[in-house]
Amino acid sequence: MKNKLKVFSLGGLGEIGKNMTVLEYGGDILIIDCGVAFPQDDMLGVDLVIPDFTYLLKNKQKIRGLVLTHAHEDHVGSTPFFLREYNVPVYGTKLTLGLMENKLREHDLLDTAKLNCVASGGSFGVGCFTVEFIRTTHSIADSVAVAVTTPVGVVIHSGDFKVDYTPIHGESIDLQRFAELGKRGVLLFMCESTNVEEKGYTLSERNVGVIFDGIFNQSPGQRIMVATFSSNIHRIQQIVFCAEKHDRKILILGRSMVNAIKKASELGYLSIPEHLLIEINELRNYPDNKVVVITTGSQGEPMSALSRMSAAEHRQMGIKPGDKIIISASPIPGNEKTVSKVINDLMRLGAEVLYEGLMEVHVSGHAKQEELKLLHALVKPKYLLPIHGEYRHLKHHRDLAVSMGMDKNDIFLMEIGDVLELSEDEAYIKGTVPSGHVYVDGLGVGDVGSVVLRDRKHLAADGLLVVTVGVSAGDGGFTAVLGPELISRGFVFMKDADNFFEEAKNIVRLTLEDCGAKKMTDFGLIRNAIRDDLKEFIWHRARRNPMILSVIMEM
Repeated sequence: MKNKLKVFSLGGLGEIGKNMTVLEYGGDILIIDCGVAFPQDDMLGVDLVIPDFTYLLKNKQKIRGLVLTHAHEDHVGSTPFFLREYNVPVYGTKLTLGLMENKLREHDLLDTAKLNCVASGGSFGVGCFTVEFIRTTHSIADSVAVAVTTPVGVVIHSGDFKVDYTPIHGESIDLQRFAELGKRGVLLFMCESTNVEEKGYTLSERNVGVIFDGIFNQSPGQRIMVATFSSNIHRIQQIVFCAEKHDRKILILGRSMVNAIKKASELGYLSIPEHLLIEINELRNYPDNKVVVITTGSQGEPMSALSRMSAAEHRQMGIKPGDKIIISASPIPGNEKTVSKVINDLMRLGAEVLYEGLMEVHVSGHAKQEELKLLHALVKPKYLLPIHGEYRHLKHHRDLAVSMGMDKNDIFLMEIGDVLELSEDEAYIKGTVPSGHVYVDGLGVGDVGSVVLRDRKHLAADGLLVVTVGVSAGDGGFTAVLGPELISRGFVFMKDADNFFEEAKNIVRLTLEDCGAKKMTDFGLIRNAIRDDLKEFIWHRARRNPMILSVIMEM
């Protein structure tokens, strides 16, 4: 019996970020992208969210390679965590792998990683699959779509893209190749859905350069700062063009920004005249109207240069009244509050802040409806799997494809873990694989689960009360010899609530007396009794529900 091609996602369906798609046929597995998601507000203390690799761990011997479509974090950020467990060949374009090197170096994986550079238009074999890179345009250079020739037909993964006819670097999207593949026949099209709700076309990246030039013209006496993604090499290049045109020196702030600019310059994707660059200790030698600062912090990241400046915590750089600050990025879903806070703090310090909504200081890197229609018309797939979006995005994408004549039954709305099985003649969803979220907290990967997050939420919402009692155990019971002592954190300030805590101590004493009368010797049961009685007292007395920890010390 002939094998079926299995296609499933471990991230990027029903959510923004964490993009990871798996193709499996017989004994071969090919992975496309390995990204991270950024934590939501309720993921207290979590730094990153990565895919659940459980299925891949069980099928480790089948994995033939990992293909990266471009170097954005939501597509490559989990790669170091993945390569710790599976040192498989990694394929990407020159800039994608160049930026990946910095990340792998930080994780001590660069010397062992098997990185394979493939140019747009190039192809290579991976197990039973033949993979071809198709040039696209996006908000980062060297992005590609992936065409995979499988034993049952051609599968195209769009990656992230927009149709930009005037890119800052390199050629435009290779629409001709999409058309050629469409004429031959495409079994499955996996197409991004991020901007499917937006009508029309996404503006060219060059539009931002025109806006920047106008801002520089209107700021003859001001110091200018621009915050953007360190990976947005096109945007950085346009800032450089404006700085050179308006005779301003360039100061680069933020470790990730410095690393990305250095690597992109080395690889030829970014051109910065050496005489324009200055170090931070040279800043005092130039008047404000002769400087532009390129910095990290467009997403309000707490440790970024811009965030620290907005809180007046940057050791070497401060905000001056009259500074003009451009936030050239859209907030990632979930980051709106932190970005808003940074903007407010900058304005309190006297800065003039320009951001999306006030001016077109940012354009998206994702295709809107007309561009999606164009690619659909060229590819003409037999089946469609909308990817890269929340459920509403995927549903709108299905509706768009139906409006172009596709049969609704040939379009699959899936969740992460759902398995799509395909042959040359049919496709259907069959079963699931393990999937979900793995939390990265500091150096810990996966050691923060739902129970830990639940406790953190409890502590954040209700605070903590610790009860300490010293007892002396004897034949047939125990005697309380020390305490009870109470410690409150985030619940009630103890100095302002003496009477309340005296009552709480009496409750604990009564509980201990009751346990003693019952000749209880199991400290676990005694701790539970203390916690239950205190919980009931506090709820009736204060309508609060702190986390209660009872500690019994045997003296």
